[in-house]
Amino acid sequence: MQATQWIERLLASTRGQIIGLLRRSGRTVNELAGELGLTDNAVRSHLAALERDGLVKQERSTGPRSVGKPAFVYTLTPEADVLLPKAYAPVLGLLLGVLRERLGAEAMDELLREVGRRAAAGRTDPEQDIRMRIEAAYGVLGELGGVADIEEGDDSVLIRGYSCPLAAVVPGNAEVCHLAETLLSELIGVPVREHCQKGERPRCCFEVPLR
Repeated sequence: MQATQWIERLLASTRGQIIGLLRRSGRTVNELAGELGLTDNAVRSHLAALERDGLVKQERSTGPRSVGKPAFVYTLTPEADVLLPKAYAPVLGLLLGVLRERLGAEAMDELLREVGRRAAAGRTDPEQDIRMRIEAAYGVLGELGGVADIEEGDDSVLIRGYSCPLAAVVPGNAEVCHLAETLLSELIGVPVREHCQKGERPRCCFEVPLR
């Protein structure tokens, strides 16, 4: 099952309804049970599963409570927020289109490269050898939401990405790959060249020269 299908099924389920309620504010078991028309035990069962999956967490309530038993409020974790549908890609695509119209292609490209330079700022260590810098850059890609492999050759290293966080806007905005190219060049300290596939299913590929 694809990840998007799994998310859709989750959000359509009772656990998805709980997630929907917790998006608005933290709630106790009693509050969730009342809004969903379920028993407290049924809600606890769903919450236990969501806690196990790292989607909700339990916090001690700061509000008034009955004597003898601490009340707990359930809230969403940052991991759950990442799963929830957002309009980032369409809005980002529109933003890039407006910038291109206003600035022109050349200025747009330089703007994206400047973003790459700023994203790399403070993350470089010139004392490391090039392979250590490549590993560090690989780690930065992971922090930014990318999934990649490293393929080492005699004269160069290829960084192949399989889950680019900007993939949704690449087909109509191929220049966004230059942002990543500049980011990696700054992190590694050598001119990195991008060879990305920019069709309907974009795939990142960056060549790092070793000589």
